[in-house]
Amino acid sequence: MMQRRAFLKQSAAAAVGLMGASGWLRGESRAAGAEAFETRSSFKSDDPVLSMTWKAAIAALAGNVMTLPNYSKPVLTEGSVYHGVWLEGAPQEGLVYSRFRPEIARNNHTVFFDLQRADGLLPCAVKTTGVEYSQLQLVVPIAATAYELARETGDEALMEQAYQAWSRYDAFLMKYRNTRGTGLIEAFCTFDTGQDNSPRWRGIPNQCMDKDARWCPKAKGMPRLCPDLSASAYGGRVALAAIARALGKNAEADQWEESAHGIGRLIVERLYCAKDGAFYDVDTNDRFVRVLSVANMRVMGEHVASQGIFENMYAKQLHNKKAFWAPYPMPSIALDDPEFVRPIPRNSWGGASQALTALRAPRWMEHYGKPAELAWMMGRWIEAITRHIEFRQQMDPLTGDFTLPDPGGYSPAALVFVDFLWRLHGVRAVGETLEWNVRAPEGERTEFSQKTGRGTALLEYRKDVAELTLHGKKLATVCGTGRLITDREGKLMAAVGTAETAVDLTVAVPGQKSRRVHLLPNERAEV
Repeated sequence: MMQRRAFLKQSAAAAVGLMGASGWLRGESRAAGAEAFETRSSFKSDDPVLSMTWKAAIAALAGNVMTLPNYSKPVLTEGSVYHGVWLEGAPQEGLVYSRFRPEIARNNHTVFFDLQRADGLLPCAVKTTGVEYSQLQLVVPIAATAYELARETGDEALMEQAYQAWSRYDAFLMKYRNTRGTGLIEAFCTFDTGQDNSPRWRGIPNQCMDKDARWCPKAKGMPRLCPDLSASAYGGRVALAAIARALGKNAEADQWEESAHGIGRLIVERLYCAKDGAFYDVDTNDRFVRVLSVANMRVMGEHVASQGIFENMYAKQLHNKKAFWAPYPMPSIALDDPEFVRPIPRNSWGGASQALTALRAPRWMEHYGKPAELAWMMGRWIEAITRHIEFRQQMDPLTGDFTLPDPGGYSPAALVFVDFLWRLHGVRAVGETLEWNVRAPEGERTEFSQKTGRGTALLEYRKDVAELTLHGKKLATVCGTGRLITDREGKLMAAVGTAETAVDLTVAVPGQKSRRVHLLPNERAEV
């Protein structure tokens, strides 16, 4: 590993020399269209590996922005061999991309809203070859990502459009995907959950009958009660309740909260096995389909489970090194499940750790209070990506080697690097707070800069010392590893333990006596 990094450093240094760079290397790209990446966030580092990977990531993302035949506005496509946008991933990818280009992030939502069918069905994909409605292809609910984007950008029109579109979509799901009358969402085909080539769906057709998401093909045990599709419906209703409150529709908000609670209760009652610490599909014989898959992480992503249920799952499955807590998390099928597919083929949800799963991990790991473990996971992904740099779709959960053949340039993998780099080492605007993630990266000098709407937040590293600056005013000098939380004006509020072990974080505020904060992993303390 160290030899590989040394080689990359030599290669990057040579490349910089050819470009005529001098002084400390800037993590900025002059690739076509990449200038937009400097509008809200910027990264600079004298570490050639991080800088080279950063430039490759923003160039890959810029190259994947295009206009599709059925939609006039540019969108961020999946890239690699996927020529278009898919409902399961594009809205969240747009949300992550909003740090750089919020207008593209908006388009990654409206492309689905504007092409919604009259019966309420959102397109599963909008591709260079056309618009498709052949399955749900549903994971992260677009209502939730639209709400978060609209709240951050003050876009009330997007909020209203999301509210109307997902309300109609929820009605579609209850009309066509509740055929067994349970109140849960049913899966009709493999592609409903986007888990291509997964043993979870062995023997089940890829698409719905007549390539229309309304009709279930004839297959044994189908339709199934589905935990992740039901969780997506739950998350969509939670988002609708929040949007309704923001729009002053309080009575409707109450109704959506009640309906979210109802389906959430059903998910736990019908689809959860406490003994295994897992959620499963239930077939037409009311039997669990006992394949341990990333459906569990998707249920957690919508925060369906209580903290108690989560901790049971975390101990038995999610943080179990024999199951999902692999050296490079999270495998799409548990390591100890006999259905794990080896050797790992391309585009397989039969075991590979998928970039899409990694990109979704902060949605549940932060919610359930596991920022330290999340930090370790993010570090593993960054290490693997910087070994390869091509931004491929999936990797071996044991070795971190990405699956070939794969042309690279996959947007979710590039976004994983960018997002994880920021969450590990940078400053982020989160609601009404600023999150300063102090963890010295490789290199002697590194800077993370984020425009907040009230000025620029700057996190600078000089070797192992971090300086926090807001609106040109120095807030603190920090030594150690941990997360500092301030309000938008820079007032220190709390510190969070993000290291694997207990640490002492030293915080020096100008004009005040230096203070030391002892932090256990995941602990939150006042500063």
